[in-house]
Amino acid sequence: MKKNLFIINFILAAVVGIGAQTTSSPAIKPSVISGDVVAVSGEKITISSKTGNVDGVISAKTEFKRVDPAKPDLATATPATVSDIAVGDRVMATGVLDAEGKSFPARSVYLMSKSAIAQKNAKEAEMWRTRGIAGKVTAVNAQTNQITVEVRGLMGTTSTVLTPKGDATFKRYAPNSIRFDQAVDSSIADVKQGDMIRALGDKSSDGASFSAEQIVTGAFQTIAGTVKSVDAAKNEIVITNLQTKKDVIVELGATSIMKKFPAEMAERLAGGQFGVGGMRPPGQGGVQQGQPAGQPGGQSGGSQPVAGTPGQGRPGMGAGRGGGGIDDMLERFPNITAADLKAGDMIAISSTKNSDMSKVNAIKLLAGVEPFLRMAQAQSGGNRGGRGLDGGFSIPGLDGIGFP
Repeated sequence: MKKNLFIINFILAAVVGIGAQTTSSPAIKPSVISGDVVAVSGEKITISSKTGNVDGVISAKTEFKRVDPAKPDLATATPATVSDIAVGDRVMATGVLDAEGKSFPARSVYLMSKSAIAQKNAKEAEMWRTRGIAGKVTAVNAQTNQITVEVRGLMGTTSTVLTPKGDATFKRYAPNSIRFDQAVDSSIADVKQGDMIRALGDKSSDGASFSAEQIVTGAFQTIAGTVKSVDAAKNEIVITNLQTKKDVIVELGATSIMKKFPAEMAERLAGGQFGVGGMRPPGQGGVQQGQPAGQPGGQSGGSQPVAGTPGQGRPGMGAGRGGGGIDDMLERFPNITAADLKAGDMIAISSTKNSDMSKVNAIKLLAGVEPFLRMAQAQSGGNRGGRGLDGGFSIPGLDGIGFP
């Protein structure tokens, strides 16, 4: 996960319990402050929490512990000192906040180093790539407890029957959320045709079946539009939706993946390689508004990667061979920021399905997509103005779910 908040939540209850035991007065309960370290000295630690920066004042009584992200168990935490903490590390600290909520005497500080978290993320990403499957749900059979998944690679599309193992866990992205740490417990009953899915488990030698240990699903949408304005300071852009002709505010968060298609590759993929690029002749591949790219009105159009997750350079889902192919291709594309965009650019974004289409949180944003949109416009008859988009579109690498 991007910030590994699930690790923090895992040990939260234990930390609260320990903090409560050290409280001198039963009427005063300690707070638990978690976040990234933005400054540290021998006197205090400044933590970027969800409510803003908070200072943990250090004393001789402050206890420091190092927690291994790979084994987030307080029983195995090892002693540490303030000198072990660096900017960018993840910490949780207990103490009683002052009236303004800006400072507290730190009683216990639990540390997860930035490098340890990065190593854990890399190992998990590799595991999902080598033992994972990703694609679009084309059928759900509750009677047989099986899910049919359409998996797209650069060399074509295959169909795999996924069967959850007896102790398999299900997670589902919450509505209007692109963060994996906000995903909710789920079951096969929540999985619908057209959903994007990523699973971890064992694939048969022929790739026709898959036994899943972990399953993550979500409902996503794709939007293409022309950039109307850019607010780099707010990390926010406004686009004119090419299908609805209405303005959409696109919020770009820390977990949003922003890439640009190399011009030559975009032209090549859009120019007739329908199986690879995801484009289809009219009537056989249009993505309707509110559907993921590659989900043409209930027809199977393949699936492509997107990260979310939960967020930060991690490859998305959608390719075959455990996440290779399209995932790897997109990972090599240049990263961009909001400041790299300007009015008039044509972009495409993916987000979770949202009841309010006037504002969305971007899971992934792809620039350099003009060739794909021109192809879609040509297939739909040009839309009388050349800039609209009456028909559907599909852009490789846009829709889907990121690694947990």
